[in-house]
Amino acid sequence: MAFERSKALYELKKIQTALGKEVVETQAGNGAVIVKMNGEQKVQGVTLDADLIRDAELPQVEKWIESAVSQAITRSQQLAAEKMKSVAGDLGLPGL
Repeated sequence: MAFERSKALYELKKIQTALGKEVVETQAGNGAVIVKMNGEQKVQGVTLDADLIRDAELPQVEKWIESAVSQAITRSQQLAAEKMKSVAGDLGLPGL
């Protein structure tokens, strides 16, 4: 049992490292705002398309940024959940 736990913990560490290298990309405002986030939920970049935001009101641009970041967090969490699912059973942690 201890060996299985050690192996599962090792696998979790490998997955965590891999998640740091995986990047999801989301957008809002028809591409006016693009957010890149890795599987550890760290923002890797935010891009604003000057042509698309030029005519927008500031509150609208802020909403687009909020939306793109929220979507990126959700997708990053989904990515992590998918990767962790295989190891969760080995650790006896249902629901990961």
